[in-house]
Amino acid sequence: MFSDGKIYMGLANGERVYLPLNMCNRHGLIAGASGTGKTITMKVMAESFADAGVPVFLCDVKGDVSGMATAGEKNDGMEKRIDKFGIRDEFQYKPYSTTFWDVYGENGHPVRVTVSDMGPDLLSRLLGLSEAQEGVLNIAFKIADDKGLLLIDLKDLKALLNYLSDHREEFLTTYGNITPQSIGAIIRAILPLESQGGDLFFGEPDLDIFDWIRTDMYGKGMINMLDCVKLVHNPKLYASFMLWLMAELFERLPEAGDAEKPKLVFFFDEAHMLFTDAPKVLLQKIEQLVKLIRSKGVGIYFVTQSPSDIPDSVLAQLSNRVQHALRAYTPAEQKAVRAAATSFRANPEFKTEQVIMELGVGEALTSFLDDKGIPSIVQYTKIICPQSLMAPCDDSVRRMMMKADGMSKYDTMVDNESAYELLAAAKEKAEEEAKLEAERAQLQKEREEWEKQKAKEEEEARKKREKEEEAARKKKEKEEEAAKRKKEREEEAKKKKKDAAAERRKAKIETQLISTGGQILKRGLLNTLFKK
Repeated sequence: MFSDGKIYMGLANGERVYLPLNMCNRHGLIAGASGTGKTITMKVMAESFADAGVPVFLCDVKGDVSGMATAGEKNDGMEKRIDKFGIRDEFQYKPYSTTFWDVYGENGHPVRVTVSDMGPDLLSRLLGLSEAQEGVLNIAFKIADDKGLLLIDLKDLKALLNYLSDHREEFLTTYGNITPQSIGAIIRAILPLESQGGDLFFGEPDLDIFDWIRTDMYGKGMINMLDCVKLVHNPKLYASFMLWLMAELFERLPEAGDAEKPKLVFFFDEAHMLFTDAPKVLLQKIEQLVKLIRSKGVGIYFVTQSPSDIPDSVLAQLSNRVQHALRAYTPAEQKAVRAAATSFRANPEFKTEQVIMELGVGEALTSFLDDKGIPSIVQYTKIICPQSLMAPCDDSVRRMMMKADGMSKYDTMVDNESAYELLAAAKEKAEEEAKLEAERAQLQKEREEWEKQKAKEEEEARKKREKEEEAARKKKEKEEEAAKRKKEREEEAKKKKKDAAAERRKAKIETQLISTGGQILKRGLLNTLFKK
């Protein structure tokens, strides 16, 4: 409960224990074994922040925190606790204005970011890329910027990587070497993220972090509740969300210094899930955030089973502590109890290590910073009860809250024109041009073949004509030769006939001369008659 700039946490030796609101951005820890009351403490603090006008972000890992949207139920146990803590005049069963969020969009408004918002550095570390592969991813983002290709979702990134693989020779001299092996390794690293819901997380409309820093119509801080029941079982996606969240908070929130109250308070329930097997880059970001985010007016509270679940570098920054009971059945657990006890400023009235193991449900050892920022001595505190329902809310309440919270703008995914569409259009255009070029080449080939065939036919026709002409010439020559021979034969025959006639006349004359003259006269006369 909140009053006079302080959060009333419970009673210690009959005295009220307060957490000063102006010290709440010094971060905190709520620890304790299962069933000891950690969730109740977290709800009490979240309700108090909301009543103080401070927006709250909660990770609902088990699905049991959603009851904050519903007023608590009156029963004998609650009534006795109200009287026990002396808050009858202050306490009222009431719901809190709650905005439900869910990366998968099943139990709340979707939470989306763009690939460009994540950036190549965080994405490389999240995907566990080598130095060479990280270099290729940086080249990909640079080329996307230079060519005006928006990287919104994972299909944009994969389309860009495939484009780089197909055109890597074109980029060699300008951007550096892009190997197919690195491209393939990056795409393989994307697949687990995509299968865990990355196709839902990366997209538009992307979340504006300032939509978490809101108050309701009564000036009460809005409770932003992220459903993590499914998310925590998909570590790649959970780490993606956390990396983006850390970077977004650090980069966008202005410096605030020491204010009267925080701008925003985060509660990470079941924080051991956040740190167990977390990527190194996530641990580095969380450590950086808890060290530096205080000056931006943000408080971060980790809720887990044991302080040993939190890395020492982070644990050292958590000044406000609530330690519920711890069990010590093994040497390791006993060591954890001693470590938890020594982290408190000692109270001479009891032994901290012993009390930690004797605490009942709803009881805790608390130590908060005072108004001057000095840790108080540890106190054996009975935590007050929350005013909202200590159980999950009905789906009807969830739907009603989602309808009235003004965040419906995130409910429908928008697939704007981005790298995937532009590269697909460019590829389609290139394929169409290649098809047209192939058709032109085919037509040219067919034309050349036609011209070649036509030339062949013309050559064959020419040869045929020449052959026919040659045959005709030879036939004509043969006919002329035959005619010539015939003429010669006729002339020869005619000559022979003439010669025969002359011989006959000669013989006839010779006969006549023989009969009429002497031998000498005959020869002389004949020679005279037949001279040339």
